[in-house]
Amino acid sequence: MQDIMNVTDIAFPNLGIYLNHVPKSFSIFGFQIALYGVIIGIGVLCGVLMAAYVAKKENLNPDVIWDFAIYAIIFSIAGARIYYVIFQWDMYKNNLLGILNLRNGGLAIYGAVIAAFITLWVYCKVKKYSFLQIADICVPGLVLGQVIGRWGNFTNREVFGEYTDNLFAMRLPVDAVRGIDISENVARHITEGTNYIQVHPTFLYESLWNLALLLLMLAYRQHKKFQGEMWLLYLGGYGLGRAWIEGIRTDTLFIPHTTLAVSQVLAVILFVVSLTADILIRRYLKRGERTPIATVHTDVKKTEEEK
Repeated sequence: MQDIMNVTDIAFPNLGIYLNHVPKSFSIFGFQIALYGVIIGIGVLCGVLMAAYVAKKENLNPDVIWDFAIYAIIFSIAGARIYYVIFQWDMYKNNLLGILNLRNGGLAIYGAVIAAFITLWVYCKVKKYSFLQIADICVPGLVLGQVIGRWGNFTNREVFGEYTDNLFAMRLPVDAVRGIDISENVARHITEGTNYIQVHPTFLYESLWNLALLLLMLAYRQHKKFQGEMWLLYLGGYGLGRAWIEGIRTDTLFIPHTTLAVSQVLAVILFVVSLTADILIRRYLKRGERTPIATVHTDVKKTEEEK
């Protein structure tokens, strides 16, 4: 591997991979389009298609998912930005217009997830659908969107971790990343005569973790014991992986006036709460006090017919 990297290069030395000229954007009629946005858009589309497919399998009109997706996309982007700004307030308090400039980055996935589920709750309340049923249908698509979307961080040279020399170690030119993302530990490992950092590709870890979670969801979906179990599986499964991954990232958002990573704390809480809820509900069902899953499906079908 070469010691001096071009600013557009990315390398995985221990895998023997060297990628030349990985672009961040491309131009159409003189207008620059960020690959990050394109990849996120592909992830969203694939996620909605996945949710619509699951809806059809669950005997629910896929149009319900497409209708909800319009609201979910809008409010999820807003939620992702609000979450980021809240925990990076010092960066924006003297530049409020900068909050609206999404081209400089600054979206947090947990903000998007929180906003999406709030939007779904309101949507189901208004349309008189079962929140838990629709949530179960949507979460495989949500995870698929995250699997794909994390590769936008790859082209953006962001969401990486501390220094490592493990199998998946990634090298990025110093000039290609934000200075605030280079921790002291990472900087100490920059070898004299080189111009790159070598770090954990945490975007890759999260993408692979979510892929494993998606496969688990698809395998378990028809064996779930109650409405909402897939939703709990997502909250707990993603939370478990995110709690670990967040601990090695260098761009972590902290709870104000603390050294606690807000997404790591939230991930741990969601894992514990979802696991506890699943255990308690299963015990409740074992006592015979069970509402059959089919009942909820029937209610939704009736609502569709009434419309």
